[in-house]
Amino acid sequence: MSVAQNPLSVEVTLLRDDVALFTVQGYLDVDTATEFRHHLANQLHHGRRHFLLDLTQVPFMDSSGMNIILRVYQEARNLPGSVHIISPQPAVRRILDLTGVSLTVPVSESVEQALDLVDHPQPQSQP
Repeated sequence: MSVAQNPLSVEVTLLRDDVALFTVQGYLDVDTATEFRHHLANQLHHGRRHFLLDLTQVPFMDSSGMNIILRVYQEARNLPGSVHIISPQPAVRRILDLTGVSLTVPVSESVEQALDLVDHPQPQSQP
């Protein structure tokens, strides 16, 4: 599938000085992952430490999208900061669960729930 058939839309909303909400719409795949990465890198550059990724409108994500999420997760952790996935569609959630990404990156059902985790981080469980 080409970018023209499935363009990616990323809307960035600053919830606080250090918290950016990314509302993503479209396929997050090899054709669109670089664009998504640029949006995340721009916010890292501007001092954001917490990244809320609203995937409600992402019907498909491949390994390229997952790799971007894991990369920004590592970068944010080093700040220290955090990454939170919000309300992924069932097909995307299945991929996150099967690959173990959802064990590393917290998945929330709402922006409010993710913000609560930013404010009150839960200890990471060790395998």
